[in-house]
Amino acid sequence: MTDELLTRLRCFHDDYFPQYAGQFKNMVDEGQHPTTLFVGCSDSRLVPYLLTGAGPGELFIVRNVGALIPPYSGIYGWHGTAAAIEYAVLTLKISRIVVCGHSHCGAMKALYEETPPEAKNLAAWLDLAREAALPVQLTPEALRRTEQRAVVLQLERLMDYPMVRERVETRQISLHGWHYVIEDGEVHVFDVKSGAFVPASLAEHSGTGPYREVEDDGGAIFNEVDSAWGQSDAPADAAS
Repeated sequence: MTDELLTRLRCFHDDYFPQYAGQFKNMVDEGQHPTTLFVGCSDSRLVPYLLTGAGPGELFIVRNVGALIPPYSGIYGWHGTAAAIEYAVLTLKISRIVVCGHSHCGAMKALYEETPPEAKNLAAWLDLAREAALPVQLTPEALRRTEQRAVVLQLERLMDYPMVRERVETRQISLHGWHYVIEDGEVHVFDVKSGAFVPASLAEHSGTGPYREVEDDGGAIFNEVDSAWGQSDAPADAAS
């Protein structure tokens, strides 16, 4: 019986690695210097390197169920995603953070269904997205809107991390919200001014857009009231 994984490992070593051997050696000698922290769902259909055209060393990737960001609560412990954010910002000094959700997301669908009783960690984890759920029966449209609302919720959560907020406000880091539509092969990027997700083929930027200047009273960077995640529940996708 063929060991498929072993075959693929050998193909990497024999066919792929020689093309980038020098690059990998430099990254070992000089360390890694990625420019982007990519927070994406663990879904197998989401492939960050294919999506962005990035090569080795460009992305620092965090993947979890639903592409969720734990709140910054001041309680410290085994928080892998929070630790990765701190490492990317404080040590690697990345200049962009992308939060990427996607269509047909099982995590978002699970918000409307019961999780298996044995999956206690999963149930607790999904509570991080509970605010994005709509008070409606699950439909394809409701799922899409939930997926997009969840992305914006994570952007807002990122702003609660002091090291992130400080660097966003001083324009050292930009935040980008994406929703990847698997069947179309297109990423819809969040535009903070309109509070909508716009197909990348029509967008003027790669997500979030220009930040509002911070008011003297410490006003929010995001257009949080008028956004797709705000009080008005405006259309989540301007192109639909």
